[in-house]
Order: sequence, then C-alpha cells, then structure tokens
Amino acid sequence: MTHKQVLESLSGLLLGMFVSILAGTVVSTSLPLIISDLDGNQSAYTWVVTGTLLATTVSTPLWGKFADLFNRKLLIQLALGVFVLGSALAGFSQDTNTLIVFRVLQGLGAGGLAALSQIIMADIISPRDRGKYAGLFGAVMAVGTVGGPLLGGVVTDAFGWRWNFFIALPVAVAAIILLQLTLHLPKHAKRKVHIDYLGAVLIAGGVSLLMIWVTLAGNQFGWASLASFLMVAGSAVLLAAAVLVEFKSPEPIIPLSMFKNRTFTLAVVASISVGVSMFGTSVFLAQYMQLARGATPTQSGLLTIPMMAGLLIASTLFGTIISRTGKWKAIMISGGVLTVAGTLLLSTLAYDTNLVLVGIYMAVLGAGLGMLMQNLVLVVQNSIEVKNLGVATSAVTFFRSLGGTVGVSVLGSVLGTIVSSHIKDGITALAPADQAAAAAALGSGTIPKVSQLPDAIAVLVESAYGVGVGSVFLYSVPLAVITLIAVIFLPNAKLGQQNAVQLKNAASTQASAAETPAAVQVPAAAAAPEADAAPRKGPRHRADVSPAELALAEAATGAVALVDPISPVGMAQEETSSK
Repeated sequence: MTHKQVLESLSGLLLGMFVSILAGTVVSTSLPLIISDLDGNQSAYTWVVTGTLLATTVSTPLWGKFADLFNRKLLIQLALGVFVLGSALAGFSQDTNTLIVFRVLQGLGAGGLAALSQIIMADIISPRDRGKYAGLFGAVMAVGTVGGPLLGGVVTDAFGWRWNFFIALPVAVAAIILLQLTLHLPKHAKRKVHIDYLGAVLIAGGVSLLMIWVTLAGNQFGWASLASFLMVAGSAVLLAAAVLVEFKSPEPIIPLSMFKNRTFTLAVVASISVGVSMFGTSVFLAQYMQLARGATPTQSGLLTIPMMAGLLIASTLFGTIISRTGKWKAIMISGGVLTVAGTLLLSTLAYDTNLVLVGIYMAVLGAGLGMLMQNLVLVVQNSIEVKNLGVATSAVTFFRSLGGTVGVSVLGSVLGTIVSSHIKDGITALAPADQAAAAAALGSGTIPKVSQLPDAIAVLVESAYGVGVGSVFLYSVPLAVITLIAVIFLPNAKLGQQNAVQLKNAASTQASAAETPAAVQVPAAAAAPEADAAPRKGPRHRADVSPAELALAEAATGAVALVDPISPVGMAQEETSSK
C-alpha cells in the first residue's frame, strides 16, 4: 500500500479510537453531577467507573481471538456499533443501575476498538514502518485524553450532562462509514472454527472477580476479611481452571504457548506496570489538581496538558526514528528510564509544589510512556507467529488494562488511607471552632468541595491530598523499575519489512508448496533463472530477518536447517515471494 492508501485506511481506525477515548474522558468532569442527579451514592459512583473498565478489560482478549478467526473489518464495525448503542442508551439513563448496565455495554465496544485497531494496523503496515504511524495513535490518544474533560465541562454547562453521551454518536457513525469506504482487507479463508466458550467464561469470571475484590476491598470490607479471602480464592480457582482448559482447547482464547516467546512474556510484564502508570497518572493527577490545588475540572484538564504533550511528542518523534533506522531497543530503554525518573519526581509532590515544576515532572513521565506504550505492541507483533497476531496484540492491551485497573484500585485505597490519617491528625491541631466545622464538613466521608470549605480546613484537605498523591507515586516507583528491567532484557530482534497480510499470504503459499510432490517442484526450481533476470536489492542475511519471517522460512523447508538466504536457492525463493 502507498503512504496515501495507508493514511486513508487508518482514518477510520483513528476516528474510532478517538471516539472510544473521548466517550470515556468527556464524562469524567461531569460524573459527580450525573450521580447526584440520578440520586446515586459513592458505591454507584465507583461502579459506573469500574463497570466500564471491567467490561473493556475482560472483553479485549475475546475480541483479539475473534480477530484471528473472523473478518476483522466486520468485527471493528460491530465493536463501534456496540459502543454507539451503549453510549446512546447511557444518555437516556433514569437511575444509576441502568447507567451502570449501559456503561458496561459501552465498555464491551471499547474493548473491541482498543484491540482491533492495533491488529488491523499490523495487517496493513510492516513492523519497520509501523513506528511513524504509531505516533498518530499517540496523538489521537493525547487529544482525546486532554480534550475530553475540557469538552465535557463545556457541554455540561451549556446543554446538560446527557449530551456528554450523545456527542460521540455522529463521530462514531462517521468512523463506521470511513471504515467501510477506505479499509480493504483480504477475505478470511473459510474454515471450521472452534470457539473456546468455556475458556472465555472462566477467564472473564476469574478476572472480573479479582477486579471486583480490588475495587471493593478497603471500602465495603477489609483487605484481610473473610469476604476478601473468599473472593481471592474464587478468582484463583477460576483462573486455574481456565489454564487447564486453555491447554486442552484446539483454539484457546489465550494460547499459553505464546509465553514461551521471551519477547511476549517480557512485554506482558512491562505492560502491566505501564498500565498502572498510564491510568494511575490520569486519575491521581486530576485529584491532585482539584483537591490539593483547588482547580476546577476544566483547569485540571488544562494543567495536565504537559504530560499529554510529552506523550504525543515522544511517540511521534521516536516512532519516526524507529521507522527510519529500524532500531528500537535504545529508545525503549530510554523510555523506561524516563518513566522511573518521572514517577520519582512526582513522588515529591506537595500541596504547594510550584506548578511549573509539576508540569516538567508530568512531561518527563509522559515522554517515557510515549516511548514505551505503542512500541511494546510493536515488538510483540514483530516476534509472534502471524496466526496468533490478533490474540497476542489483544493480550498486551488486556494486561495493560488489567494492571491499570487493579493498580488504580489498590493505590486509590492507599490514597484514601493516607488522606484520612492526615486529616485526623491535622484536625487535632485546629482551634475548637475549626474542629467542629471540620467534623461537620468532613465527617460524612464524601469527597469535599475544597472551594466551599473555610480557609483553615481547606488548607488541611489540600495538604492531605498533596501528601497522599505524592505517596501514591512513590509506591509506584518499584513498578516503573520492573518495566525498565523487562525492557532491558527484551531480545533485540530486527523489525520485519512485511505486514501481516503479506506474511499470511507467504505462509499459505509455502504450505501449498509443501503439499506438492517433490517431482512437481523441481521444474519450478529449474525455472528460477527467469527470476534471476529481475534486478536484485541485495542478499538478506539472517540478521536482517524478523523472527516472524524467519519462522516462515523454517516452516517452508520443513527443518531448522534453513535454506541460507544468500544461497542461489534462498535468493530465488525470496525473489519469487516478493514478486
């Protein structure tokens, strides 16, 4: 595909991804108002957020597996349709229970968009060229994340909170039309498909129970209570059963053999901790800006721009460098170092930290994440077998979302404990009149509106959240270090120059050749001089071939003793394949 054709095909994908991010962030500034308007409590508030994250996380590997079995273009349009339906219904919610159900439906569609956009990108762009286009995904993510809260505040003030759900509908419809017109993928070969329903149910059940426990523990019941023990034990049993089922299934949801691939395993480990940094930063920095610095939701969105700018610039700039040079390892290690440094710097936050310094700290962390996130997917797609491309891509996204959701819940509980302890200690130092006012304002346990508090109490709350958010980032440092270690040990494999469709076609051709009798294959080899007449770009050595391309070559010969690419036979095979 030409550069123009690639951009045309990506337009629908990018628009669909933008819609999913926008719909998630546009509601964030108005969610307290929505819950209040629907007569909901703090538990309902938690479940409106958790329900969407849960549905997105659990459905991601399922969409990825379906992408390996069915038509990917149809699947991403279906995911967009589910997302649009969930958004529209959420706008008509009359109570918090219906809102939670419709947000779950929205999350199911978002899981498909998150996985399928990356998978289809691999279909049409080779690993070597993917870096410069991955920057576009980073840009869309940054614009959606920063612009969503700002747009949500304006829409809520002008038209009411229900329009936050409706505003994404025309954009989603446009994305569906663009995908239909511009995205052209080869049809899937018809074959008998086995869907691992039992494995899907067990994985979804085990992960859901784990996430529900992490969300509720510390609020509804203690971390060391009987309820915690039963939920953790139940999750462990379900996930252990899922592993057994996946070993025996002919078409597993997550093929466990992929974990034998060192690149895949290390990328999964890195993705879990990257998810904590990515999701945690957006959640806790928003709380810091509003509760420790007294900013409005709109101001909070503006103050987090440095982080998104760092992510956008780093992902675009270094993605282009990777495409030009083919070298990614040093860039990803640098990203890991910046992630550790940014997390350490943010751990020094207090309620009176200079906002310029806060902006610099956020930009450092954003740059580190921008150099890591898309490239973790890239190196996995470059090293995995093409038949497992969809499920491998969605697995990295799945573990990133899982790490983010679990990490945010645990760190959120830590934040609540630190804030509560700091406020209790601070109240005792206040004057008796202020103590009574503080007890009246903060006794309910709900999150206070700092701007409406008396000055002495406002300073106490701001100080508590400043210390709490700084401590949360300090506890995140070990996870950032784990990311850096995992990236350091990633095998430094060359990026392939064939996209997934080309690799799949090559695999089909070689499989057909393997089934042809040897006597028939000899004349084809004898006809190789005709291919020799074509101009050569030069021989390719083993070091220039990606792991996925090397696996194809080994499969073609039926033995590990690969036909050397610089031999006459190897060059003839390569030139025939390129033709």
